[in-house]
Amino acid sequence: MSKTGFLPYCLVIASMLVGCNNETKKQETVDLKNPLLAKYETNFEVPPFDLIKDEHFRPAFKEALRIHEAEIDSIVKIDAAPSFENTIVALEHAGQLLGRVSTVFFNLNSANTNDTIQAIAKDLAPVLSAHNDEINLNPELFKRVKTVYEQKDNLGLDAEDQKLLEETYKGFVRSGANLNDKDKERLKKINAELSVLSTTYGQNLLAESNAYELVIDKEEDLAGLPKEIREAAAAEAKTKGKEGKWVFTLQNPSVMPFLQYADNRALRKEIWNAYQMRGNNGNGNDTNDILVKIANYRLEKAKLLGYSSHAAYVLEESMAENPTNVNALLNKLWAPALQKAKLEAADIQKEIDAAKDTFQVAPYDWRYYQEKIRQKRFALNEEEIKPYFSLADVREGAFATANKLWGLTFVALNNVPVYHPEVEVYEVRDKDGSHLGLLYADFFPRASKRSGAWMTSYRSQDRKNGKRIAPVISIVCNFTKPVGDNPALLTFDEATTLFHEFGHALHGLFSNVKYKSLAGTSVPRDFVELPSQIMENWASDPEVLKTYAKHYQTKEAIPDALIEKMQNAGTFDQGFATVEYLAASLLDMNYHSATSPIKGKANDFEKAAMGKIGLIDAIIPRYRSTYFQHIFSGGYSAGYYSYIWSEVLDSDAFAAFKEKGLYDQATAAAFRSHILERGGTGNPAEMYRKFRGADPNPIHLMTKRGLN
Repeated sequence: MSKTGFLPYCLVIASMLVGCNNETKKQETVDLKNPLLAKYETNFEVPPFDLIKDEHFRPAFKEALRIHEAEIDSIVKIDAAPSFENTIVALEHAGQLLGRVSTVFFNLNSANTNDTIQAIAKDLAPVLSAHNDEINLNPELFKRVKTVYEQKDNLGLDAEDQKLLEETYKGFVRSGANLNDKDKERLKKINAELSVLSTTYGQNLLAESNAYELVIDKEEDLAGLPKEIREAAAAEAKTKGKEGKWVFTLQNPSVMPFLQYADNRALRKEIWNAYQMRGNNGNGNDTNDILVKIANYRLEKAKLLGYSSHAAYVLEESMAENPTNVNALLNKLWAPALQKAKLEAADIQKEIDAAKDTFQVAPYDWRYYQEKIRQKRFALNEEEIKPYFSLADVREGAFATANKLWGLTFVALNNVPVYHPEVEVYEVRDKDGSHLGLLYADFFPRASKRSGAWMTSYRSQDRKNGKRIAPVISIVCNFTKPVGDNPALLTFDEATTLFHEFGHALHGLFSNVKYKSLAGTSVPRDFVELPSQIMENWASDPEVLKTYAKHYQTKEAIPDALIEKMQNAGTFDQGFATVEYLAASLLDMNYHSATSPIKGKANDFEKAAMGKIGLIDAIIPRYRSTYFQHIFSGGYSAGYYSYIWSEVLDSDAFAAFKEKGLYDQATAAAFRSHILERGGTGNPAEMYRKFRGADPNPIHLMTKRGLN
């Protein structure tokens, strides 16, 4: 997933169950030979990846589920009258073991999966769904929660306690606690179906992406491709037992450079069609029927719960509040973005016509000709930029930015277990040298990892007996691999993605709240991208570039002339970038704002949705329906708009730093105290106003994208 951190569906369930006061009472029944069930005896108490084997997961889940059921039963049967401590806090602290097992399992399922893990995930999905429903639809448990909630104004709770109470009560209601018995049974069936369908969608997409490769055996077919891209393709071929040939895959670091540079139009078309037809080939990995079922089940669930659509249900918990406000923002941006994209398409067509070619610009031509235009118009070549963005330098640039803003330091560790040899681990220390948390980093693509980039955690922050429990955070990406003796050289987009995911990581690392369920990134979807996207602004700022963008061979800082070229080209191709993103956002809203079930095929639905907004033929949505993992298996349903909503916030927030200084300590401290530390303990709009002193001004976004 590009530029975002998210939790798989089952991990969302598990994340609501973490924490446990009663686990020690049950330890005598736990198989302590299973490393998932025993106390972690590792440094910083991280998961013992070196000991965990696939066969440990099924028995660990079975035991963790049993213990959690017993904990819930003890809350329900307690003799004392319902109170904040014995009901709400007890619920918050129930399920620690289940949360711990789930966190390890579902993170591995995303970042380093295999056939066994995928089979377990598919079997587990309905089990966890049913377990979750048994809790949320338990009438006696809800009665206790409701009793406490109705006394909320008389309990003397502080702000965080009040927020936990409100979120707990609301979570039960939104999960169907007020439904009659018949509707509860139907809801359970829907949830079980959705859990399996979402898991299957993600697994099909991974299999479909891994199944394709473009094998080239004639060197002339590589015309136009830079040396580094050819070498990477040769290395890929060698790993696949095809030495002497060149292999390109559907991983972004492979397919996108091919589309950008390859002169052979027929081959560009071939790999493009493979890319945009993922999940849409009528084979065993097809996702068409699955996604329609998902959309329709979500609608049925929303209506059971009293909402007109799935979007209305989801957005009630967002900054946007409702579909009307989301569509208002998207449509406001659509017209100027589409106009700019049409001008860009006309420029490309002129380039095609000048070469005396007779075809009309197609999607597989766009990146190729825009690269040519970029070079002519700005004398800027992506390959001229990449030598200044080695992965190590970009990573250190992100670390240095955090150091200048907040005094953080990052110490590489080699004494903690990792789940793959490529994973790096850092201890993060605060300005005073105290331990803030751990950061895992997993940067390169592999067949066992899903596409995109995301942040997650192996332990969320909370407090026990007044002591802050430090988080264990992870960022996972799919960047260009090193080739030969050269380091990994990133595109500038990959460099900003690293800063983006690092911003999510800071949100998790800085968290300083009482309760795990409110910690770090546990905020509305359209607010969670603020901490990540604001960091992208430092990645591209000329002053910051001079400090970290260094030629990997000469170690010289990026020249001013090259920075100037990059700035001049800053809004180049933004019509395309904005249109493909907005098209996907509007497609998401079309699926999830529907008030009646989708009766036709997904392809027809998508075509109608894109025709309605006038999307030009030369551009397709950033994600077509059949591989729109964000919304069908990634937690962003009716929420893909969040990136642009948050961009309004991050553009305005960064303006505060530009006004007072890139590393202004007072502004950085305010951003930390009002945003980064607070997790989901407050109202996002109020939190932002406390930081900025006003609501965000959209003018900064329009300027950044060149749309005004």
